[in-house]
Amino acid sequence: MHNSELHDVATALRTARLDRVPIPAPTKTWPGLDADRAFQVQQINVDHAVAGGDRVVGYKLGNIAKAMQDAFGLDQPDYGYLLATTFACEGTTLDRGRFIEPFVELEPAFVLRAHLRGPHLTVADVITAIDYVVPAIEIIDSRVQNWAIDLPDTLADNGSTGAVLLGGTPRRLTGLSLRDTPGALSFDGRRVVAGNTGAILGNPLAATAWLANRLAAYDIAFTPGQVILPGSCLAAVPLREQGHWSGTFAHLGTVEFDVHTA
Repeated sequence: MHNSELHDVATALRTARLDRVPIPAPTKTWPGLDADRAFQVQQINVDHAVAGGDRVVGYKLGNIAKAMQDAFGLDQPDYGYLLATTFACEGTTLDRGRFIEPFVELEPAFVLRAHLRGPHLTVADVITAIDYVVPAIEIIDSRVQNWAIDLPDTLADNGSTGAVLLGGTPRRLTGLSLRDTPGALSFDGRRVVAGNTGAILGNPLAATAWLANRLAAYDIAFTPGQVILPGSCLAAVPLREQGHWSGTFAHLGTVEFDVHTA
C-alpha cells in the first residue's frame, strides 16, 4: 500500500468516528492492509489528534482473554493508544449517542511510576514499574460496520477504543493477587457478567509485559504516569439502554457510570 492509501484509511475511520456512521471493514476496501500497515494508520490518526490539542496518556491491550476473542472472532490481541479525550470521570453520565455500537468491559488499570521499554521485558520488570492499580471500565466501540473485523481492521481503528473510566481506589500491587481476582459487571443492580483476572494471559502483569514487548517493535516505550489497560477478563456487554453500570473487583474497588439515551 502507498502512503496516500494509509492516509485514506485514516481519514475514513476518523470521519466515521466523528459522524458516528460505520464503514465497511478497511481490509475489504484496501486488501493490502496488514497488521503493520494498520498500526501506521492508527499512528496517523493519533498524530492528527495530538496536533489538534489531544495528548497520549497510555496504551491498551484488547482481546487478550479467550472470552473476548470468541466474542469478536479474533485469535490475536489488538492494541492501541489511549488519548486524554477518551477518558471520562466515574460517576458521570455518558451519552449513548456519542458511540456507534458500544460494549462495556471491566479491567484493571495500571498507572506507571517508571519507564517500560521492550523487547525482552519480564513480569518482574512490570511489577517494578507499576505505581498503583485501579479498577477501570473501558467502553469499546468500532467504526467498522457490525464489528465485522479482522486484526488489521481493529488495529487501524486504534483498538476499537471508545471511552475509559478509572476508579478512585488506587491500590499497591502488594496485597493483591492479580492471578486470581474476581470481577463482575452489573447493570441497574443486576449482575450481567463475571470473570477473573487470571483470564488475562494468566495475569494482567504478563499481559502488560506482552504489550510493551510488542510495541517495542514500533519504537514505543511506556513512561511514568501513563495508564496501561491490559485487557478485559470477562466478556464485553452491549451498551444499549439507559441506566446505571457498576464494575467491581474483589479487594480492588468499584467504578460506576450512568448512560443516557435520547
